Amino acid sequence: MATVAPNSVVRQGVPARRDDWHSLPPDQALKALSSAVDGLDAAQALDRQRAFGPNELAQRDRSPVWRLLLAQFKNVMLLTLLAAMALSVAMGKTGEAVAIGVIVLFAAGLSFAQEFKAERAIASLRALSAPLATVIREGDWRRLPAREVVPGDILVLAAGDRIPADARLIEAANLRVDESALTGESVPVEKQLASLDAAAALAERTNMVHAATTAVFGRGLAVVTAIGSATQVGQIAGLIAHVREPATPLQRDLDRVGKQLLRGSLAVVAVVVLFGLQRGQPLADMVIFGIALAVAVVPEALPAVVTVSLALGVQRLARRNAVLRRLAAAETLGSTTVICTDKTGTLTRNEMTVRGLWLAGQDWQVGGAGYSAQGGFAMQDLALPPSALVRELATAAVLASDAHFEAGQPATASSLRGDPTEGALLVLAHKAEVDVSALRSAAPRLREQPFTSESKRMACVHQTQDGVRTFVKGAPEVVVSQCTHWATDQGPAVPFEPLDLDRALAAARRMADGALRVMAIAWAHGDVLEAGGPALTLLGLVGMDDPPRAEAAESVARCQTAGVRVVMITGDHPATAAAVARELGILKDGRLVTGAELQALTDAELAEQVNRIAVFARVAPADKLRIVQALQARGEVVAMTGDGINDAPALKRADIGVAMGRAGTDVAKDAAAMTLTDDNFATVVAAVEEGRAIYDNIKKYLMYLLSSNTGELGLMVGATLLGWPLPLSAIQLLYVNLATDGLPALALALDPPAGDIMRRRPRPVGQGIFTPTVVKLMLLGGLWSTAVNLALYHAVLTRSGDHTAAATVTFLSLVGIQFLKAYTFRSQSHSTLHKPFRNRWLNWAVAGELLALAALYALPSLRQALDMALVPASDLLLALGVAITVVPVLDAAKWWLGRSGRSPDKRLPARTNLARSPQ
Repeated sequence: MATVAPNSVVRQGVPARRDDWHSLPPDQALKALSSAVDGLDAAQALDRQRAFGPNELAQRDRSPVWRLLLAQFKNVMLLTLLAAMALSVAMGKTGEAVAIGVIVLFAAGLSFAQEFKAERAIASLRALSAPLATVIREGDWRRLPAREVVPGDILVLAAGDRIPADARLIEAANLRVDESALTGESVPVEKQLASLDAAAALAERTNMVHAATTAVFGRGLAVVTAIGSATQVGQIAGLIAHVREPATPLQRDLDRVGKQLLRGSLAVVAVVVLFGLQRGQPLADMVIFGIALAVAVVPEALPAVVTVSLALGVQRLARRNAVLRRLAAAETLGSTTVICTDKTGTLTRNEMTVRGLWLAGQDWQVGGAGYSAQGGFAMQDLALPPSALVRELATAAVLASDAHFEAGQPATASSLRGDPTEGALLVLAHKAEVDVSALRSAAPRLREQPFTSESKRMACVHQTQDGVRTFVKGAPEVVVSQCTHWATDQGPAVPFEPLDLDRALAAARRMADGALRVMAIAWAHGDVLEAGGPALTLLGLVGMDDPPRAEAAESVARCQTAGVRVVMITGDHPATAAAVARELGILKDGRLVTGAELQALTDAELAEQVNRIAVFARVAPADKLRIVQALQARGEVVAMTGDGINDAPALKRADIGVAMGRAGTDVAKDAAAMTLTDDNFATVVAAVEEGRAIYDNIKKYLMYLLSSNTGELGLMVGATLLGWPLPLSAIQLLYVNLATDGLPALALALDPPAGDIMRRRPRPVGQGIFTPTVVKLMLLGGLWSTAVNLALYHAVLTRSGDHTAAATVTFLSLVGIQFLKAYTFRSQSHSTLHKPFRNRWLNWAVAGELLALAALYALPSLRQALDMALVPASDLLLALGVAITVVPVLDAAKWWLGRSGRSPDKRLPARTNLARSPQ
């Protein structure tokens, strides 16, 4: 770890930390760093190594393992379960105590394991440092470990080098650097030496190179300005280290449930014990019964059901190419109201594609997307075969390019060697039926004039079958101005008139306004480089971009149908971002804001405007974090997708961070809660659907469980208040609790999602599980169970005078009611008779429980152990009839709540406005 902060004052004259190196000329940057073109001497390098420490990211101190483990038991539900376990031990129910203890250890262990891995994002950032670096010291080139690089070192950069530190360029020859992971730029950035405005955004600092980026073309020299934690990637690491992951909505809800149940159990125990003592019951008997009631109140299966529900959802998501690092993230996706998505590689393919041509005054459309050779040509939407001029342009473009795809590999971004724009030209040639390999073999290159920021063109001289030819590609304003003729399909090239020049440049501007990257292609007889002057024939203009994924527009529409806003956050150019956003339906009602405009807003202003902004362009890493925080300040549940280093802080701060598995950096994956193995935005939509289903099932379980518990407690407390004998024995109460909290409850965690789940409004921010509808249905089910079972118990007891027989009938009725509730609470809006047996797991669970109950009733020894008596068949039918009444009562309540507008499943229209009103 560094002994002092990088860029602090040292005796070698290095100035205090500054962020305006890009505003200094190269000679002033060298002077400010007390360095020179021939590098540092050995004494300087050693002194700075001692002062700054190694060029690596500082590690944050980790909490001791024992403290992490102990922190897991601060959860209210776990504390409640521990209390229930103690009560079970006091009752002598060792088996139940052991079962609860296993659940507690499992839940705590799972949470501990996730906490233990929380520091991996920083470790991944450290791993991004280049292992070796080439520097100049004392006039000699030296290859040394990247951790030994110090401020003032002169880096030697070549194509393929991973840059080990932030540095100011002092020489650059055709240098292009892939900065997509840091800034979001979809194409390599051309570097230059001129000083820039001090306020230039990170993505616009073209005279700087940054740690963890890669040189893909050309060469250069740069003086190191920052190392380790002071680099741009190091500052991102610092943001990650200080970002705290928020508790999920489910975690907050379960904490509230745990507190409420804890208070309820204590109140019930107090009421029953006090009334029992008042009636002269023995103290020991009432304490034991109070403990049994308390165990019945606490849903000890809740963590197990929640864990099973989440785990099964995670498995289903894995089959749909989404991998979760923590279970609760699945539920968070279901409550998401805003998805902040990166553009490059997430909504787009991250593969440059030729979309249009301008040839001899005519516009051509080019089909297909990415590096696939599928796709044809069209003019005014009429499909046409490639013309001779199209093939001639494609031939010139290939010969004026250096890129190639690896032999034997499919054409993808990973198999491309060279500039992505040249990769797009290769694919264009394939679509135009040009054999690239044969062409390059038949027309060897004689010499070339590489692309520079000054010339803005690349020219290559080749020996062709028709003689020596020069092929040129570059910026339209440069290449077109050097043309004397233009090619046509009707015959030889015709002279280029002044009006023709204006037409060509206007066509280039029109294509650029459509967010296309425009390139002009030309050729000439002979070696015009040798001749010393341009005499070019314009073949045409090529317009290309990074196209949206084929399924992205449909996925965005599904999100909007589900009431989920989609916001694009990208480091790319505003025009490019706007074009993609419009094509995908994101930029409809909202507006676009640039990074510069964003930085001019205060946090309060941003929070006030953020719900009206659909696209953020040219943003820095800290901007992404501000946007997520502003949305969260508005009460939104935010999902953030991304793949680059620059996305990591926002991924961690978001309620659910979603990283790209293929194109994503390790930093992004470790900072996120979920990784998409197919890098497909559509998978996010599938995950939202799965998350909603998970939350629905947990709600069903809680409604069922708490309504059942309410019926149990109401029966016991009601009989106590009425001065009757207790309707159930302690063993019967525990059996009911075990049976209903067991397999039927777990089966509800497997309930298939409702068909309309993606047409509902997102759950309002701050709304817990216990909505008014849930509470009414839950209480109605519990109170109805209480009322009918009290009436049944009193009627049988009065008629027969046999307490055991009355308790048996009441016990069987109570069990029947609770099994029927499991079917009724599968929906808050549909009738119980609507696809009643769709959940086969519930069918098997209830069938199994009924068979077990039948065995208990039929076998004398088991019947006696459960305090039951044989009763007439008429009483059994009476118990069944009473149990069935709960179905029409709850179905009528669902109908009334839906009719009165209080249904929880209110549907959305086909599309929702992008700018939602604040919660």
